[in-house]
Order: sequence, then C-alpha cells, then structure tokens
Amino acid sequence: MVDFKNKFNSIFSRNSISLFLSIIAFLFISIQQSDAFTHEWVGVPKSEYGEQLWDRQSVKRNKDGSVRVLSKFIPKTKSEITKDILYTMDINCFEKSFRDVEVSTDEVNSNLNDFADWQDPNGDKLILGVIGQVCRVEN
Repeated sequence: MVDFKNKFNSIFSRNSISLFLSIIAFLFISIQQSDAFTHEWVGVPKSEYGEQLWDRQSVKRNKDGSVRVLSKFIPKTKSEITKDILYTMDINCFEKSFRDVEVSTDEVNSNLNDFADWQDPNGDKLILGVIGQVCRVEN
C-alpha cells in the first residue's frame, strides 16, 4: 500500500509540474505575440495640418463590401493636446466616403463603433489620399 501511495504521489507531482510549466510557456508565448503589433505604414501626401498614414497590414474587406483600415494622423505641431491619433476607418470605394469606427491615441484603449455615419471627405487631402491609395490596393 505504501509503494502504491509513493508511486501515485510521484506520478502526480511530475504531471503537476509538467502542466504548470506548459501553462507558463503558453502564457509567455501568448504575451509575446500580443505585444508584437506590426505595421506597414504607408504615407499619403502631407498637408498644412500634418500627415496621414495607413497600415497596409490592416486592410480587410467588410461583409458590406467596404474596406476597413487602420490609419494614423500625425499633426504638424505636437503638444499635450495634439497627439498622434489612430483611426480605424471603413472606406466605401465606390462612393469615396468613409466612417471612423474607432478613434484613439493608442492601440490598447479604444472603443469600436460600427454604427458610425458615412461621411464625405469634404475635400480633405489627407482623407482623400487614404481613400485613393487603399481603394487602389484593394481593387
């Protein structure tokens, strides 16, 4: 009986240690992958207000046929108030319209709003540049 108990404890200990190490390894790998935000930023012609970039790696086709892309506005002058702003934009290539479904100053803290209204770029060179380049790449 004592041998069986020792054998059981030995097997249980080995399996517990293996499970614990596997969990630690899995968490470590997951954390490393989630921290690896990779972007392939593409710039559009600058304006007097700053520059606009869009991420080639983020381009995805939505179910409604529009295109979703991560975009970044970098103001010409930076301060506490004017920081780089990240936009997740939906673009309707046929109507040359857009909607900002997510706006943030970092990639972690943001809120998605899939019900944002479609807007006309109203002559904004930066937005028109993003729409033009993304639609050429996606079509």
